[in-house]
Amino acid sequence: MDLTYSAADEAFRREVRDWLETALSGDFAGLRGLGGPGREHEAFEERLAWDRHLGAHGWTCIGWEQEHGGRGLGLLRQIIFHEEYARAEAPARVNHLGEELLGPTLIAFGTGEQRRRFLPAIVAVRELWCQGYSEPGAGSDLASVSTRARLDGDEWVIDGQKVWTSLAHHADWCFAVARTVPGSRRHQGLSYLLVPMRQDGVEVRPITQLTGTSEFNEVYFDGARTDASLVVGEPGAGWTVAMGTLGFERGISTVGQQIGFGRELDAVVALARRNGAIDDPVIQDRIARARMGLDVMRLHALRTLTGNRSGTPGPEASVSKLLWATWHRGLGELAMEVAGATSLVAQAPPYALDEFQRLFLFSRADTIYGGSNEIQRNIIAERVLGLPREARP
Repeated sequence: MDLTYSAADEAFRREVRDWLETALSGDFAGLRGLGGPGREHEAFEERLAWDRHLGAHGWTCIGWEQEHGGRGLGLLRQIIFHEEYARAEAPARVNHLGEELLGPTLIAFGTGEQRRRFLPAIVAVRELWCQGYSEPGAGSDLASVSTRARLDGDEWVIDGQKVWTSLAHHADWCFAVARTVPGSRRHQGLSYLLVPMRQDGVEVRPITQLTGTSEFNEVYFDGARTDASLVVGEPGAGWTVAMGTLGFERGISTVGQQIGFGRELDAVVALARRNGAIDDPVIQDRIARARMGLDVMRLHALRTLTGNRSGTPGPEASVSKLLWATWHRGLGELAMEVAGATSLVAQAPPYALDEFQRLFLFSRADTIYGGSNEIQRNIIAERVLGLPREARP
């Protein structure tokens, strides 16, 4: 793993830093730091305008090849961009699911027509996406999905329910996994469909979370329709496509995510210094372990990214998910211990939370969404270490 930045790389870093400084000091100055976990409701329309501003200036989809509307930047420069974006406290992106998940999936598995139809709108942030994976009876066990789709002439007709669907209340489209082969079980007979959200037959119900916000949603498909051509990969063979999407979810953007984690850890340390908790040897030890864990997480992520030349993340990406999810949940717990008894009291009625309470509550979900810790350990054991498969019914 060679993490040496060339003079040209450092010049690119200055370009990114200067552009962000200029862009975030004008009309978008008030967006710094907005929209993070548990704060998805903050200035959504303004952040959407910011994402479109990024697209208009060539700062979306920078790792995509130029033929797909990107810059074709190499790994190190993508890392630099995500690092500088996080350091600038630029607002949380609203186009993550399209840019980081669906777009790379279409590039890897989609048809030419699908790429021509959807990629330009993702680059320009004209259309927003949500992910239709989890269901009430199929959370981390995606192979148990019961949402069904059948061909009716030149359209798929979809019936079923999805849950924990991030940003579905804002999305124009959903990439959904549905069972299209009657009588099929588990991984067989699933298809990866692209479904328009703004139609009769699609109902979105926001779910209020512990943080008091509603990033997540229930989505009901009741005779919803999409064109027969909008299946990614072969019909009935959507499992491979769905797993490819999950691999992209654990890609380069997580490097910038870790900059944000470091900022949160610094805030916890500052609180410990203010209220005297830093004098507790146990707290000192936990802070030191958190700092070391953050460094290990970053180096592992970089090693995984630089060691993968195929362009499609493999099962090793599950290690990164397991590391950061567990670490971040632990940071939320540490924040509560540092805050002490005041962490149990809302800051104002009816339910105003401070940054540490919000961190603790939201990070409880980190080890569940995107594949639970238990599922990640199974993947690592079976597909990375080659251990015997877990018994399944």
